[in-house]
Amino acid sequence: MRRCMPVKIPDNLPAAGILESENIFVMSETRAANQDIRPMKVLILNLMPNKIETETQLLRLLGNTPLQVDVDLLRIHDKESKHTSIDHMNNFYRDFKAISHKNYDGLIITGAPLGQIEFEEVTYWDHIREIIDWSQRHVTSVLFLCWAAHAALYHLYGLNRKLLKTKRAGVFLHQRTSQHLPLLRGFDDEFLAPHSRFAQMDIDELKAHPGLQVLTESDEAGAYMVLSSNSRNLFVMGHPEYQKLTLKDEYFRDLGAGLKPEIPQNYFRNDDPEQEPVARWYGHGSLLVSNWLNYYVYQLTPYNLDDMSAITPWEEAELP
Repeated sequence: MRRCMPVKIPDNLPAAGILESENIFVMSETRAANQDIRPMKVLILNLMPNKIETETQLLRLLGNTPLQVDVDLLRIHDKESKHTSIDHMNNFYRDFKAISHKNYDGLIITGAPLGQIEFEEVTYWDHIREIIDWSQRHVTSVLFLCWAAHAALYHLYGLNRKLLKTKRAGVFLHQRTSQHLPLLRGFDDEFLAPHSRFAQMDIDELKAHPGLQVLTESDEAGAYMVLSSNSRNLFVMGHPEYQKLTLKDEYFRDLGAGLKPEIPQNYFRNDDPEQEPVARWYGHGSLLVSNWLNYYVYQLTPYNLDDMSAITPWEEAELP
């Protein structure tokens, strides 16, 4: 019987115990050293404040594939984090200098709580641009999430987001706008996905750009999944990695900070924050990451990562 292959993570990473309790197969570096297999090497640039929570969310999705995945965690700077201990950061995260000479099969860049700040005013904007440029030469495929998707579309294509008057938070219905793409295999015609952001891309500008293809969209939340013409970059405007209580935690955090947030849409039972939320996007999130990792990373990446020139665009690849 075929089993899901594990995600390889550093020994003692806090996410290990959580994922093992959920029967998600993870493997320590020590155990993986005895495996004779070419795993997918995936780098995660984690820009979210609570590093451990985001690590666990993404590793949960990566662990639901039939591929073995080696994960490196990357930080944007070495400044002390308000929400994650310095010991955790020093033990498990790497600086860009330490990995910039390497090639990776995949890269995931997370969202960031920077939705109301102009890109050029972000303290590490130059570093973000450097990593995005590096990824176009050293990574087979890049998955940009939420703020990172907006930042990359701005840097790579010159398309800027539009700030919203209020935060767009909730779970929204989306439709497929493309057919027969590997990334959408198994997707229903309509599906739900969570959003949490202060800005939105102009969907007409995205559709008009010759280097981009809008794959899924929402009447309420706009473009959701956008793919570059060479299949190297996937821009996801929401948060497929979010767990059941993530939007709830954000809502009550903002409420406690006196920000007067609106109640996340289509999320709490009866739209009542005193009632439990309903998670209705897990299947979509898992399928999105699995399809990305299989069709746009594993099927296209060279066996020898030193030869990035061997990457074949999806349109030319001979895949099942």
